[in-house]
Amino acid sequence: MGDVVVKQVITKKDKRIFIYLPSEIHKNNPIWLPPIYSDEWLLFDEKNNKSYRYADTVLYLAWRGNKPVGRIMGIINRRYNEIHNENNGRFCFMESYDDQDAVHAMIEKVELWAREKGMVKLVGPLGFSDKDPQGFQIEGFEHQKFIVCPTNGSYLPVLIEKEGYSKEEDLVNYLAKVPAELPEVYQKILTRVSQSNGYKIVEFKTKQELRKYIIPVLELMNQTFSEIYGFVPLEDNEKKEMASRYMMILNPKFIKVVEAPDGVVGFAIGIPDISEAVRKSGGKLYPFGVLRILIALSTSKKLLMLLGGVRKDYRNKGLDVLMAVKMLQASMEFKMETIDLHLILEKNTRMRAECERIGGQVIKRFRIYQKSLVN
Repeated sequence: MGDVVVKQVITKKDKRIFIYLPSEIHKNNPIWLPPIYSDEWLLFDEKNNKSYRYADTVLYLAWRGNKPVGRIMGIINRRYNEIHNENNGRFCFMESYDDQDAVHAMIEKVELWAREKGMVKLVGPLGFSDKDPQGFQIEGFEHQKFIVCPTNGSYLPVLIEKEGYSKEEDLVNYLAKVPAELPEVYQKILTRVSQSNGYKIVEFKTKQELRKYIIPVLELMNQTFSEIYGFVPLEDNEKKEMASRYMMILNPKFIKVVEAPDGVVGFAIGIPDISEAVRKSGGKLYPFGVLRILIALSTSKKLLMLLGGVRKDYRNKGLDVLMAVKMLQASMEFKMETIDLHLILEKNTRMRAECERIGGQVIKRFRIYQKSLVN
C-alpha cells in the first residue's frame, strides 16, 4: 500500500478538495470534461440532496504525504436494496492518478465500511441512482466526452480489475447521423402510427406549455424504469427538484410526449449538447458559463438523448418509433448533425434495436463492476 493514507472527508475544506480533485488529476488532459461545480456542491450536500435520506454514505480522500491522490464515495442505497432484496454496497465518484496503491487503499476502505454494515457485494461505479454517472468508460476514448457520463482515464478500469473486480453490467453509447431528409420508411411508419386511435403525440413550442407535463413524465419514468439496473424511484420532492434543476437547459422542441385518455403513456427527452461550453468555462457557471451554455443550447450540432420510455400496456404499438421520428424531424429542423444515445444497458435489446433502426453505431462502452465481500 506504500505510503498512501486514506482519510474520511469531514470538514468543508476536505469536501472542497474532494470536489475539485478531478480537475487537478486531469489538468493536462485537454479533452477532459469537468462537471458543473455548482451541481457537485448540491450533490454532496447532505441537507439539500434528498437522496441522503435513504442512503448511508461515506467520502474518502487518499493522501500521499500532503498531496491528495485519489477520492472515492461509498453508498448503501437502502431503498434500492429493499426493493430488489439485495445487500449491496456501492462505490462511486472514484478518481485517482494512475496509481495502484491509491486505488487499492481507497477501495479496501470502502469494502471494509460496506462489510461492517452487512453488505455482501460491492458494485460500481454507481451513484445514488442511474441518473448519476455510472460505470467506468472502457472503450471509445478517442471520442469526445459529454455531460452526465463518466469521464475517467483509461487506466482506472485496469486498476480496479487488479483489485479483483469483474463485470456486473455493461452500457453502450450510440452515435447516429441526422439525415438531410426523413427516409421513406420513416414516413410510412409515421403515417401508419399517427392514424392509430387512442393516443396523440404532444409537441411543445414554449417552456410554459411544457411545465404541466414535467411531473406526469417523471411519474411515468418511475413506472417504466422500474426494471432498469440501478434505478431508484423518485419521491415527489425529488421530482420537483429534478424538474427545477433541468428546466433551464430544456428545449421544448426536443421533448415529445404521447398522451392517452388515461394520461401520459410515453416520453422522449433530448437536449442540445452543452459539453464544450462547460469545458470552456471550467465547470463554472459564472461569470461566463451560463452565457456559453445558453449559446450552446441554440448552436450545438449534437443532440443528447437523455430519457425515454413507454408505459408497459402501450408498448409494441409503435409509440417509440413515432417519438423517434418526431425527434429526427426536430433535429433536421435545427440542423443537428448527430444524435448521441448514451448509457443504454447492453441487455436492453429493444432500445438498442431502435438506436440501430436510425443508423446508430456503438462508439463507447461503460462497465459497472462487482466484487463479493463474502470470504
